[in-house]
Amino acid sequence: MDLVVRSADRAASSMPGVRSRHCFSFGDHYDPDNTHHGILLACNAEQVEAGTGFDTHPHRAVEIVTWVLSGSLVHQDSEGHAGLVVPGLAQRMSAGTGVLHSELNDRPDPTPSGGADVRFVQMWVLPDEPGGAPSYEQCDTTAELAAGALVPVASGEPGQDAAVRIGNRGATLFAARLAPGGTVDLPDAPFGHLYLADGAAVAEASQGPVGLSDGDSLRTVGGARRVTAGPDGAELLFWRMLTRLGG
Repeated sequence: MDLVVRSADRAASSMPGVRSRHCFSFGDHYDPDNTHHGILLACNAEQVEAGTGFDTHPHRAVEIVTWVLSGSLVHQDSEGHAGLVVPGLAQRMSAGTGVLHSELNDRPDPTPSGGADVRFVQMWVLPDEPGGAPSYEQCDTTAELAAGALVPVASGEPGQDAAVRIGNRGATLFAARLAPGGTVDLPDAPFGHLYLADGAAVAEASQGPVGLSDGDSLRTVGGARRVTAGPDGAELLFWRMLTRLGG
């Protein structure tokens, strides 16, 4: 049976200027019954105030995909890569044998309404091969998203086109921006992870229709699913995964 995880039930963490919610065990929060789904290790919703963010820190042997919902995020790493990540821009960093990077909201001043915050979702999967040099890629998908269909954002599957490539042959991340009442059919997947990044929607889960709102997720096992946006539209992220960790 599909599993619904509500936004309010996710683990939360914070540090100065940063508020995070985690779909799986992450950082100081560890739940042995909630470490991953399929091959997805992390799906973190981040909200970063102006002038703050994640200072330089290390990663290795992980594929990191970042999707900005609002605002802009500045990326810099020890390999000399730099980028400004904005809504509609797919970003991938392969940590390889090891890399240092920072992710900052470089707007100088917060506003009373919080309008200077950057909101983004960051997702991690393991590579098929842990070695290799660190690498970085980004690609604008704004025009494709405007059609209201599923857009392949990141993939390592052979023969699957995507905006950026990841080093895992068993996974593809799709994104969609749906107009009010718009629908998409999620592809059949042995393991799937639907994350409602913004708005509201109804998903046809294995147990019947399930209402989802901002920050909710649906973990699927087998079969295709249809998603219909609510009256204000929706933005969603869906991982199609062909295998799971451990077999």
